[in-house]
Amino acid sequence: MATTSFPSSRAHSPAAVRCRIALDARDLAVHHAIRHLVFVELQRIFTADDRDARDGAVSTVRVVGLIGERIAGAVRLYPLEQDGLWQGDRLAVLPEYRVHRLGAELVRFAVRTAGERGGHEMVAQIQPANVRFFEQLGWR
Repeated sequence: MATTSFPSSRAHSPAAVRCRIALDARDLAVHHAIRHLVFVELQRIFTADDRDARDGAVSTVRVVGLIGERIAGAVRLYPLEQDGLWQGDRLAVLPEYRVHRLGAELVRFAVRTAGERGGHEMVAQIQPANVRFFEQLGWR
């Protein structure tokens, strides 16, 4: 389990890389397609689909990451029962876009979004291969 505290200032993103909350059915379809490709087809963490009850919850925030105008990444976040505690998960970036630091921007956007919604701390289950990535972003 990794955690991070919420920053007091906003980090600036490169102009070509940006994140936003999924706006419509198309955004959600691409969000889920990216997760499916990464977690089901490439990593084989899930056998058929990575969706669960959190995907249908009203409190779940679905985020897309863009390189230019192309949606190339996704993450979701949601509040946990403990006041001010949020969880981020299903962070996925299309392989050909990983050199653009989109994953880092998705993580920063998720933390900032949770903070704007009353969060004080965020937790995430991370794969061992990604520990260094999160540590470089200030997670412990």
